[in-house]
Amino acid sequence: MRTLHKENHLIERIGWLRAAVLGANDGLISTSSLIVGVAAATATFHEILVAGVAGLVAGAMSMAAGEYVSVSSQADTEEADMARERYELSTQPEAELAELAKIYEDRGVTPELARQVAEQMMAKDAFAAHARDELGLSSHMMARPVQAAFTSAATFASGAALPLIIALLSPAGTTVWTVSIACLVGLATLGAIGARAGGASIWRPTFRVVFWGAVAMASTAVIGALIGRAV
Repeated sequence: MRTLHKENHLIERIGWLRAAVLGANDGLISTSSLIVGVAAATATFHEILVAGVAGLVAGAMSMAAGEYVSVSSQADTEEADMARERYELSTQPEAELAELAKIYEDRGVTPELARQVAEQMMAKDAFAAHARDELGLSSHMMARPVQAAFTSAATFASGAALPLIIALLSPAGTTVWTVSIACLVGLATLGAIGARAGGASIWRPTFRVVFWGAVAMASTAVIGALIGRAV
C-alpha cells in the first residue's frame, strides 16, 4: 500500500519570516533608542511620551512604505521575466524545450532522459516548468508587496509598543535603564523565536541582535546626554 509522505520545509516561511523579524526588531530597537536618547536629554515625561508615540507611528508607516516599494520592484522584475518566458514559449517552443532539457542534463540527467523529462514537464505545464527550473520562481518565493508591507508595519508597531509601555510604567528618573533592559530582553526573545522558526541555532542570532541593539541604545543615550547638557 502506498503511503503519502508530506514534508513541511522551513524555507516556505522565508517570505513572512523575514518581514516579521525585521519589523519587530526594528520597532523595538529604534523606538527604544529614541526613548532612551530623549530620556537622557530631558526628564520631562511628556516629551518622552511624544517621542515614543511619534517613533512608533512614523516607523510603522516608513517600514510599510519601504517594504512595499522594495518588494514591488522585485515583483515587477519577476513579472517582466515571466512575460518574456511566456512569449518565448509561444514563439520558440522547440528552443525552450531544448533549454529545459539542457537544465536537467546539467543537473546530472542523461541527455536522452533529460529530453524525455522536459517533454513530459512541458506537456503538463510548460510555463510552470520553465518558471521553476529556468527562472527559479516558486510560490513560496514570489514577491508579495502588500503582505510584506502589512507584516512589516504590524510587527514594527508590536515591537515599538514594548518600550513605549515600559516608559509609561517606569518610575521617574529610571526610564533609560528600564527601557534599555526591557529592550535587550525583548531582542533576545525575538532573536531566539526567529531563529527557532527558521530552524537555525538560537545562540548566534540572539547574540547578534542583542549586541547591535545595545550599541544603538548606548549611542543614542550618549548623544542625547551631550545634547541635553549643551542646550
